[in-house]
Amino acid sequence: MTPLLQPAAEALTLLASEEGGGHGHGHDSLNPYAIGGGALLALLVLLWITTRLNRDR
Repeated sequence: MTPLLQPAAEALTLLASEEGGGHGHGHDSLNPYAIGGGALLALLVLLWITTRLNRDR
């Protein structure tokens, strides 16, 4: 590794590690099931809109 990239690699390694201040998880108030359910609902609504507008079949 070149001497120019060595400090950057060490800083990124420290940032990615848990000891570098990273929390390792998302915000405590975010519920993954609610986020996934909301995303699924949004995609199903978009699918329904797309099939309603596709009248050329």
